[in-house]
Amino acid sequence: MTRKTAGKKVHSKDQDMGAALRSVYQKTVDESVPPEMLDLLSKLG
Repeated sequence: MTRKTAGKKVHSKDQDMGAALRSVYQKTVDESVPPEMLDLLSKLG
């Protein structure tokens, strides 16, 4: 394996990791807040 080929593989893995992290983050942001949590928060205010 040449240095150039190894660099491309690392770059590809970095892109894959970034895409996976963005996907997990977006799913978390889009997730609704459970009613029990909203109830608890309302009791604090």
